[in-house]
Amino acid sequence: MSDPNLNPQPLPPASSGLSDNAAGALAYVTIIPAIVFLMLEPYNRSSYVRFHAWQSIFFCIVWLVVNAVVGMIPFLGLILVPLVMLGFLAVWVLLLLKASKGERYKLPILGDFAEKQISV
Repeated sequence: MSDPNLNPQPLPPASSGLSDNAAGALAYVTIIPAIVFLMLEPYNRSSYVRFHAWQSIFFCIVWLVVNAVVGMIPFLGLILVPLVMLGFLAVWVLLLLKASKGERYKLPILGDFAEKQISV
């Protein structure tokens, strides 16, 4: 009688977790997943995930700066802030959907910055 422990079967390779599409979309949820994906393997090896993580970080920075600047405009800021934030919300949803579908949707200026970061 042979002992099954003497000839163990190799284990199947472990799953890598999220797909690139899911990780790219999650990078847009907040700035925290974007930073985490830039630090964790296997996500930091995927140019797709890194692109979306960097674009998400740059988008969040621009969102905060524009919100602060528009909010400082007396009286007019009370009207402009909701409109500007609604525009940012629409772009954010677009980015999230495009990333979840596997598209590398590039914002005009921020996408160029993101591509430079992944090529470094």
